[in-house]
Amino acid sequence: MRGEVESELGITLPSTIEEFLLGEFAHKIERLESKLQFTHNLDNFQFLHPISNPKKIIFLNFNYKDQSGWIRFGKTSPIEPVFYLKPNTCLNGPFEKILCPEFVTHLDFEGEMAFVIGKKCKNVSERDALFAICGYMAMNDVSARDIQYMDIQVSRSKCFDTFAPCGPWITTRNEVQDPNDLRVVTKINGEVRQDSRTSNMVLRVEEIVSKLSKVMTLEPGDIVSTGTPMGSILSSHGMKPWLKNDDLIEVEVEGLGAIRNQVHFETDFLMRDTR
Repeated sequence: MRGEVESELGITLPSTIEEFLLGEFAHKIERLESKLQFTHNLDNFQFLHPISNPKKIIFLNFNYKDQSGWIRFGKTSPIEPVFYLKPNTCLNGPFEKILCPEFVTHLDFEGEMAFVIGKKCKNVSERDALFAICGYMAMNDVSARDIQYMDIQVSRSKCFDTFAPCGPWITTRNEVQDPNDLRVVTKINGEVRQDSRTSNMVLRVEEIVSKLSKVMTLEPGDIVSTGTPMGSILSSHGMKPWLKNDDLIEVEVEGLGAIRNQVHFETDFLMRDTR
């Protein structure tokens, strides 16, 4: 299929999605798009997570106005990004199973909008921040709350393999009119649990990029997930059961597509062959 596209356009495609998106190839394809007759049924493809090996995967905490976790900030919303990092082994395809060890008893979801950095930036202004973004996608920040309660911090609870399914693809920056006003919906087994808009974020996308770039250099391929609205199991205060085996989690972001991942508790998690 790659050869089919190359033959139609008369160009040689790069070997990785990072080279395609973060170089000049995406712009070249855009200019040649009218010549492209390539069409195939999506069911013929296996979708992997869109960025294969990002240097950083950054997740924001407490970034929706309807959240109740601000007590540690004196019951006011944070003015700077509160964040944690996940390793790239957490990344998971948009339709793959979430593999969870059986010792986790309080498994939770967090539907989010994420973006991918396209240009290296440091101390970037809010005015220029959006131009540093390559594109946007849906994200599920899967969390083991019992581990979180035990540790009194979030890192270990969120860093299990497969705990960051994302995709289903990267919608490029020019295709998203306003990333600060997109609907985010999460369903569990078809039941809507989260229904909000990115307009409810405390820090807008350009603020997130600018403020993060004052802390660290953001590099092409870095993934930043912008936080989750109310509706997770944690925020239901015991009114909803924790995720169980075979539960289906769907996260859809308006205009960006939907990811669907089934929960699978593994009894032999530690012995799984990861080659």
